[in-house]
Amino acid sequence: MPLYYLLIAAVIQGITEFLPISSSGHLILLPALTGAADQGLAIDVAVHVGTLFAVIVFFWTDVRSAVIGTGRLMRGKIDTPGAQLAFYLAIATVPVIFAGLIIKLTGLDQALRSVAVIGWTMIIFGIVLYWADMTGATTRSKDDWTAADAVKMGLAQVIALIPGTSRSGITITAARKLGYDREAAATLSMLMSIPTIIASGVLLGVDVVDHADWALARDGGIAAAFAFVAALLALKVMMRLLQSVSFTPYVIYRLVFGAFLLWWAYS
Repeated sequence: MPLYYLLIAAVIQGITEFLPISSSGHLILLPALTGAADQGLAIDVAVHVGTLFAVIVFFWTDVRSAVIGTGRLMRGKIDTPGAQLAFYLAIATVPVIFAGLIIKLTGLDQALRSVAVIGWTMIIFGIVLYWADMTGATTRSKDDWTAADAVKMGLAQVIALIPGTSRSGITITAARKLGYDREAAATLSMLMSIPTIIASGVLLGVDVVDHADWALARDGGIAAAFAFVAALLALKVMMRLLQSVSFTPYVIYRLVFGAFLLWWAYS
């Protein structure tokens, strides 16, 4: 696969994975927009691995706490902040794993990969994000996360299995409506991405293993590295901007891009 195409796919994934504008929607559209062949599952898995490492590095303090807490959780103890975080991340991930398996086994994942679907979800869930951001309270921090809120955000995350919805966008939307401030909403969404990306990577990886070769492994490594750098930069920019800017710029982008996609799909 040409180096420039790997770079494009990796940068798109890296930037859009954590911004509320849908990484899957952009990756699905990449072949259609460039006229090139689909990058394939192996590259999709690779760029997801790159973004996974980026979010782990960026939120290392919280990740380290959750990893340590997982040990206590495995012993049936939820008596530390780390163990609580690990427990909440686990219960927030369960709904999307089950829903993802059902969608994959029924073949709905391919049926939903259309320009029209992505266009509508970009617009609809962009409006929902704006509504939640404008009407949601800002009285809660990430330390106020509860099991009930983790379940609600986990159920919202299931909707992101529809291309164009945006996993980060829908979980941020849920968090804002639950009263978390913008930085806390984004942080919780990013932390939720770790087990979700791992789960989706394993699911996709099963399909990749039998067809892998050294050339593909090399391309995957390059794509993962590019995605890691792009995702790390995107995280730094977004988290800094959230100290003074709302999610409105992302909403505007979703509306404009969604309108373009609908024009393209129906013209």
